[in-house]
Amino acid sequence: MSLLLYLDYAGVALFAATGALAASRKQLDLIGFLFLATVTGTGGGTVRDIILGRLPVFWVVNPSYILICCTIAVLVFFTAHLVESRYKLLIWLDAVGLAAYCVMGAAKGLAATGSPTIAIVTGVMTATLGGVLRDIVANEPSVLLIGACVFTGAFIVGAPLYWASAGGVLAAFLVRAGAIFFGWTFPRYGHQAGRHPDDVM
Repeated sequence: MSLLLYLDYAGVALFAATGALAASRKQLDLIGFLFLATVTGTGGGTVRDIILGRLPVFWVVNPSYILICCTIAVLVFFTAHLVESRYKLLIWLDAVGLAAYCVMGAAKGLAATGSPTIAIVTGVMTATLGGVLRDIVANEPSVLLIGACVFTGAFIVGAPLYWASAGGVLAAFLVRAGAIFFGWTFPRYGHQAGRHPDDVM
């Protein structure tokens, strides 16, 4: 298998695990585990493929992705109780999944369109939408991405695929790890609030 296919499988598996862990925190039944794992594992890639016009979407073409999600769901269903802090594990798996999947999404966007801008958008979309869907369905607080930018930039300037992918994954993971450890966030708008409508002439 190619490096990108490994990244794709890894990203789906990691996000499926976070979906199943979210199901364990909500004490759902096995069907709930299967549903949340599959929605989380395939959600971002599904939207990406629809937007890029890559139909049928990736998990219809290759049902191995669904089998991966279901396998992870069953595994977590029987082992989640062994993990003392499932939320901490969830956010770390989320970090690794983001790192792998933002590069995979960027690579697919670049291959489909040749546009660096679209590549970055599809990278971010692929890496985040599955987690967003998971958090909405499970009613969890959402727990982002320079990885797609690093991969796309490195690939455009001629870096080999392996180096560009590794650089993107590492950059995304380090930023996410910094957010977990040190509370890094994007700068917030800090100026005074807008005027009241009655004060506008």
